[in-house]
Amino acid sequence: MNTMQGVVLPGNRGFEMREFPIPEPGHGQVLIRMKASSLCGSDLRAIYRPIEQGTGPEAYQGVIAGHEPCGQIERVGPGTKRFKAGDRVVVYHIGGCGLCHDCRAGWMLSCTGEGRAGYGWQRDGGHADFLLADESELVALPDELSYVDGAMVACGFGTSYTACCRAGVSGRDHVLITGMGPVGLGTALLCRAMGARVACVEGTPERRALANSLGFDAVFDPNDDALTQLMKHSGGHGFEVGIDCSGAAAARHLCLEAAREWGRVVFVGEGGTVEFAPSPLLIHKQLTLHGSWVCNIGQMEDLVELLVRWNLHPETVVTHRFSLSEARQAYETFDSGTTGKVAIVWE
Repeated sequence: MNTMQGVVLPGNRGFEMREFPIPEPGHGQVLIRMKASSLCGSDLRAIYRPIEQGTGPEAYQGVIAGHEPCGQIERVGPGTKRFKAGDRVVVYHIGGCGLCHDCRAGWMLSCTGEGRAGYGWQRDGGHADFLLADESELVALPDELSYVDGAMVACGFGTSYTACCRAGVSGRDHVLITGMGPVGLGTALLCRAMGARVACVEGTPERRALANSLGFDAVFDPNDDALTQLMKHSGGHGFEVGIDCSGAAAARHLCLEAAREWGRVVFVGEGGTVEFAPSPLLIHKQLTLHGSWVCNIGQMEDLVELLVRWNLHPETVVTHRFSLSEARQAYETFDSGTTGKVAIVWE
C-alpha cells in the first residue's frame, strides 16, 4: 500500500476525503501510524466554517486536517536520536524555526522566524492513516495513557494546563470556569486534580449534564441571576481564580465580576470581544488578567507525567468516536456545539 486517505476541509462546512501518497521520513523525521486524532474547536472556527478562514498567521493551507495527533512510530528517517519504530508518541502540533527566542524556550507556537508551520494548518495533520513529523516535536506517550488520552494532550488538555499554570491554581483556590466545552471540561478536571474547588457556568444542557457526570455538582446556568448564585456559592467572597474557556463576552465579564479582590483571571476561549469598565472590575479589585494560548512542549512533557501521577485520563471527556471513514460525521457532530470531545480513532 503506497497511498492513504486523508481529510481536507475546503471551508463553508465542506468536507473532502482525498488520496495521498504515504510520505517517506527524511532526516530527523518519523512516520507515525495514526491511532487517534481528536477534533479541536479552532478547526471548526477557522477552517470548517467559512467566517474566519484564511485570515491571520494561522491561515489554513489546504493540507490534511487535524492538529491533535497521537500514534505509533512506523519507521524513522536518518539522523533520529531518541525515538524508534514502535514507540508511542504524541505530536506537539506546531513546528518552528528552532532558532528564534521563543522556539529555544519551547514556544514554537509563537515562533517569529521562518518556517513556522502547524500540523493540520500549514502542513499535513493527523486526519489520515499516517503522519510525517519531526522528531524534535514528539513527546513520549506513557504506557498508562491511551492513544486517545495522548491525542488530547497537546492542544486540548495542554491549553487547559497552561491556563492553570498561568493562574497558579492550587488547593487554596476556589476556581470559576465559564464554558464547559472540551477545554473547559479539561480545565475543571485539572483544577480538581491540583486540589482546587471548582464551580462551572455553561449554557448548553448537554454540556452541563456532562460536567455533572464527571463529578462537578456546582454547574450553573448563565442566566441573569448567575452572578448572585455564584457569589452565594462562594460564601460571598468571590473566586480566587476565574478561567473563561468560552470566548463569550458575557462569560468573560462574569469572570471579572465574580473574581475575589486580588484574584487571577485567565482568558482562554478564542474569538469574540468583550467590553468592561477597568476601574471597578480590574483596577480597584487589583486583579491579574492573563491571556493564555497553548502549552509549550516542555509543559506538554510535564503534563503527561502528571496525568499518570493523578491517574487522570483526558479521554473521559470524549463523547463521540468515529473511524476515519466516518470523519465527515465527526465534524458534523462536533459542529452541533452540544458534545464533549470528538475523536477519530483507529482500532
